[in-house]
Amino acid sequence: MTAPAAPHAPTRSGHLKVCGARTRADLTLLADTGPTLVGLWHGIPGGPAELEADRLADLAATAIRLGLEPVLVTFLDHAPTLAALARATGIRWIQLHAYQSPALVAELREHLPYAVLVKVLHLSRGRCLERAFTGAFARAGCDLFLLDTVTDDGRVGSTGQPLDPAHVHALLPRLTIPFLLAGGLSTTNRDTYRTITDHPLYAGADIDSAARDRTGRFTHENVTALTRAWHPRLQETTA
Repeated sequence: MTAPAAPHAPTRSGHLKVCGARTRADLTLLADTGPTLVGLWHGIPGGPAELEADRLADLAATAIRLGLEPVLVTFLDHAPTLAALARATGIRWIQLHAYQSPALVAELREHLPYAVLVKVLHLSRGRCLERAFTGAFARAGCDLFLLDTVTDDGRVGSTGQPLDPAHVHALLPRLTIPFLLAGGLSTTNRDTYRTITDHPLYAGADIDSAARDRTGRFTHENVTALTRAWHPRLQETTA
């Protein structure tokens, strides 16, 4: 599959990303309930939503057909492999969700000048582990940051652990590019992050656990409620 000549530039507001889709039914539900981005996991060993490459390609094509932007969520750190995967699947958004370096971002940007590159910044006990490198990531070609938590035992990604707004505010002065907010977001804590979502660089919310029921499946009710809470304008477009 050939990639488009140019990307849709990341906006500074209005995205709702739901992460960890595993089936075509998941994608149909998300397309009906308001999110703009869907996270597809690949290269996350042992991850509950991990997809083999052929399944990733199938779901990416389905997402695009349904009007969703697929986002590759990955721990991979080899630029040629990532670039080949993006070209094969038609995925334009790549979320580097581990401890990849600015050099990896720069190399990936050379391979994929059209891509939207998202680098996760991990906050652990109030400290951003990549704090010293935010400028380097931006200079290397990163388009967006995603702010997320690290649990006390070192787990990253879809942990359901909320960020402390004070810790986010301490990091914001260092950011020069838009950011997505993650970390235990739900329908009940939207107001907790009001001053963050009012920030001019806020680009949207990233949600996983709160979109699911107790069995781990997305539900129409949960995703609709999350869209209404975090981006009601998106809900209006699907009504």
